[in-house]
Amino acid sequence: MKVVVTGASGNVGTALLRALRADGCEIVGIARRIPDRAREPYSSARWVSCDIGLAASVETLRAACAGADVLVHLAWAIHPRRGDPPMRRTNSIGTDNVLRAVAEAAVPQLIAASSCAAYTPAERWRRVSEGWRLSGVPGSAYSVSKAELEAKLDRFEASHPEIRTARIRPCGIAQAESAAELADWILPPWLPRWLLGRRLLPVPLWRDFRLQLVHSSDVASAIRRIAHHRAAGAFNLAAEPCLGADALAAAFGGFRLPAPRRALDAAAWTGWRTGLLPLHPAWLTLADRACLIDSSAARRELGWAPRFGAHEICAELVSAMRAGRTGHSAPLAPSRRMRIGRPSHQSQRPRGR
Repeated sequence: MKVVVTGASGNVGTALLRALRADGCEIVGIARRIPDRAREPYSSARWVSCDIGLAASVETLRAACAGADVLVHLAWAIHPRRGDPPMRRTNSIGTDNVLRAVAEAAVPQLIAASSCAAYTPAERWRRVSEGWRLSGVPGSAYSVSKAELEAKLDRFEASHPEIRTARIRPCGIAQAESAAELADWILPPWLPRWLLGRRLLPVPLWRDFRLQLVHSSDVASAIRRIAHHRAAGAFNLAAEPCLGADALAAAFGGFRLPAPRRALDAAAWTGWRTGLLPLHPAWLTLADRACLIDSSAARRELGWAPRFGAHEICAELVSAMRAGRTGHSAPLAPSRRMRIGRPSHQSQRPRGR
């Protein structure tokens, strides 16, 4: 099987390379910045340097897709720094270019990474299945863009019924190798990482905060099963249990510091604007309103079952953050540079807001 993977050097891409290598697949990795080929699992792929947001990328992508059995579209600008390409260029234009290349190269199967963030908000503790509405969470650029991705995939599927089209909708994805990347998104660069998990570290969270997690290797396992089963449709992916505010605070620190959402929003806004915090307040909006998901369809139709529980994932992530662990690709080894006076990361407000 020849598999082309966009975003192959990222969190899920790295885990997927490991899974596909075990199958003896021919792997073509697409990345804007080529990782160290001497490092595993990157040595198992043939690499193509490509910025999918550029118009010229279609020809490069089409050539990479020649003779491919499946393309896995993982490339996505989630929380890019100010100096990175604009989110919309990568996520919207880049996806258009990838879909065009898949159609022109007549790749038999497409698997795209969407997100549970694409769902319309439901009641706080309700778990939604794949048939739930898809309009995203207002106020979150990431969420709205994933809902737009879903609409693009719907149109692509209608226009190209000969191509088996599947999409995954995972919750928060983590592994030890993603620790530096996730820390760059959520933790201030001035915070000593060795404090994480210490008993006296307060973690400010609102009372009814909740979070679902899934391990990167379990997401890769689901993608692998979709490819081998030639499956189509949507699949939610989440491990158990759902973590509440107290459980998450205990994992990252010693105790939860009760904090109203409005106070945290104000602090996040000030911190982001000044460069003291990387987290844009739109991420708090998404964390508060994102749907909880039911992943029984993946278990039933793919025979998928996560190997890691949510507590294990959280413990692995915190341990790796505390140790300062990084991956061996540009996305998984970001610098900790800080410039006071301006945001370090791009705005997460939806376009036109």
